[in-house]
Amino acid sequence: MIEEKVILVNEKDEPIGLMPKLEAHEKAVLHRAFSVFVLNDKNELMLQQRAADKYHSPLLWTNTCCSHQRDGESNIQAGKRRLLEEMGFEVELKELFSFIYKAPFDNGLTEHELDHVMIGYSNQEPNINLEEVASWKWMKMDAVQADIKANPQNYTEWFKIIFEKFYHYLEVKTI
Repeated sequence: MIEEKVILVNEKDEPIGLMPKLEAHEKAVLHRAFSVFVLNDKNELMLQQRAADKYHSPLLWTNTCCSHQRDGESNIQAGKRRLLEEMGFEVELKELFSFIYKAPFDNGLTEHELDHVMIGYSNQEPNINLEEVASWKWMKMDAVQADIKANPQNYTEWFKIIFEKFYHYLEVKTI
């Protein structure tokens, strides 16, 4: 199996090299990533629960899907590819914003990512890939925000960071 490589970037999102994904997380090196948020017509967010066999954050709830762009792949292409691989459906995506965050894990790995946040709209049920996803659900945005505050241990570290920015972005854009 070919090891997935991530695109190392500087703070301006300019590529500066490639590195195996696990090594980048071990060394906490800044790399490009994306996060997809799919909403339905009731303004509910599709959440996924990560599979039990994931090497970090197993069985925690997170956004619809997230991963890393491949060399030569656009942000939107990467988001659509991974959404299909993990959740089993396709949807048009729009990039909203990007930002840098750093989130260490208990196992010594660290996410240090320049994350491109995307949104899509769909009412369809996913056909989840059980190697990647244990479960899924729709949740109202306010309910997600409240549950993160009440039960932070149930959510991935990056989702807690990204959701707050995503939620605020939507608030500002609807005013």
